[in-house]
Amino acid sequence: CSERGISEESVLSAVSEALVAAYRRDFGGELEKLSATINPENGEMVVFNEGKDVTPAGFGRIAAQTAKQVILQKIRETEKTALLEEYSAKLNTIAAGHIFRIEKGVIIVNLGKIQGVMPPSEQIPGEMYNINSRVRVLIKEAKEGLRGPEVIVSRGDPIFVKELFALEVPEINSGTVKIEAVAREYEATFGLYS
Repeated sequence: CSERGISEESVLSAVSEALVAAYRRDFGGELEKLSATINPENGEMVVFNEGKDVTPAGFGRIAAQTAKQVILQKIRETEKTALLEEYSAKLNTIAAGHIFRIEKGVIIVNLGKIQGVMPPSEQIPGEMYNINSRVRVLIKEAKEGLRGPEVIVSRGDPIFVKELFALEVPEINSGTVKIEAVAREYEATFGLYS
């Protein structure tokens, strides 16, 4: 649980679901009438069918494989949810990472537990990005993508400049100085961004 950052309850729930799936695989039964409980203190597991203890002496190899798959799937789903919740709580904050990959103008930033995606619309025009270089980005959005949790990061958003100043200027954090507005100006002649 601590290794993957998920709760003990979610793992016990996954094992319980896996026991029901394994029992059903070997012995049949209606899913609505089957349940399983696990004693977290001693690890004792009991399978119930319509409230009656039907715990078998052992499961077959195929049923054990089914249980393993159910457990792994449930743990992966819980991990995804935990990552989305973690990065949703960090919206509009600065994160440090390094550029992992550049694909067709899209920058992939390694943020540690997850990779952030910086599309061209969130990049600073004219800024050069190099693989393995350290970079600070704004966590702009956390959502479920096609391949799992996806975090959209930005360096072009005005909030990025505001949060960067807040990190670097102590008077902003203390409230002595307040940022009223942020404006960026791009000079096309020299390709400079100020």
